[in-house]
Amino acid sequence: MKKPIIAITADIYRLKSMSSNDQAIDYAPRDIIRAVYQAGGIPIVLPAPTDIQETDFNELTENFDGLLIPGGPDVDPSFFNEDPIPQLGGVFYERDQFEIHLISAAVKTGKAIFGICRGIQAINVALGGNLYQDLAAQYPDLKIKHRQYPTEGSFPTHQVTITERSELAKIIGRQSFVNSRHHQAVKDLGKGLKVTAMASDGVIEGIESSDSNQIVAVQWHPESMWQRFPEQLKLFKNFVERAEDIYD
Repeated sequence: MKKPIIAITADIYRLKSMSSNDQAIDYAPRDIIRAVYQAGGIPIVLPAPTDIQETDFNELTENFDGLLIPGGPDVDPSFFNEDPIPQLGGVFYERDQFEIHLISAAVKTGKAIFGICRGIQAINVALGGNLYQDLAAQYPDLKIKHRQYPTEGSFPTHQVTITERSELAKIIGRQSFVNSRHHQAVKDLGKGLKVTAMASDGVIEGIESSDSNQIVAVQWHPESMWQRFPEQLKLFKNFVERAEDIYD
């Protein structure tokens, strides 16, 4: 059977290095790339195009089977019709614009979608939802630490409870001990989505499609954990299997 092509949207590395000189570099995290390989997919890194308006997103989605939206900077609140609050971190407008268009096209063309951290947020915004720009400033029931630094990112720090009979529960069960490095979070759900995991303080930690298994997204970082906690690799294996369904 043909291995599915997994598109991973790129972030931009802006610091000088020996190889890049003064140039920005489009990249995807190595741990995600290796997890996709380990799960049986073929990863490709998909940078934002120069001109969004000239991009045929339906044509673009024809070249891959699954879309993975990884972590990264904050989502620009202008995409959910809000002004930035003082606690907002750095944003990358070009990436937001690209991912929102790409997610919408991938949904319409039936591609498997997997979101990680910022990815869960971008998916929610692309489908009409919004976010807490900063949990400490905007979420009154905040009880636990969601930015685990300086604790190493490959170790879990808090539990999440997963909804019974959800796709996520089928993958990793009803409870999971996860890592956490975010200060934004899903607030009001986008169209066609349902909540599938929550932290003990009620912060949303997982969402998926309400009527299919097309979209699965989590707030934590399984790519940082799967080498020590193999159950987290199941998320990538499930994603690759969903992407394979295009050939059935």
